[in-house]
Amino acid sequence: QVQLVESGGGLVQAGGSLRLACLVSGRTFGSYVMGWFRQVPGKEREFVSAINWSARTTYYADSVKGRFTISADNAKNTVYLQMNSLKPEDTAVYYCASRPGLGISTMRAQYNYWGQGTQVTVSS
Repeated sequence: QVQLVESGGGLVQAGGSLRLACLVSGRTFGSYVMGWFRQVPGKEREFVSAINWSARTTYYADSVKGRFTISADNAKNTVYLQMNSLKPEDTAVYYCASRPGLGISTMRAQYNYWGQGTQVTVSS
C-alpha cells in the first residue's frame, strides 16, 4: 500500500512563497509519476504539475507555469512543489498523487493514490 502525506501549506500574502512536500512511503518510486492537484470548494480538482520520477520530466498547468517548480528527492522519498509569486487565486487545498508508469497525465482519474491534502491560503 502506498501512503502520501503532504505538508507545508499555510497562509501567505500575495507575492510570497511556500514549498509543499509530499512524503511517499510503502514502495520505492521506480517508474511512477507524481502529481500535484488543487481544489477549491464547489469546483473540480484541477491539475497543477507532475514529474516523471525516473526521467525527471516535468509538466505544468498554464496557470502556474513560470511560478511553480516541481522536484523530487530520491533519498528522502519526497516530491516538492515550490510555489513563488503566489496569487489569491492559488488558494486551494493541494493534493499529492501518484500513478504507475512513465507518462505524465493531467487527468485526475489516472492517479490511483492520493494524500489527504494541505491548505494553501493566499491573502491579497
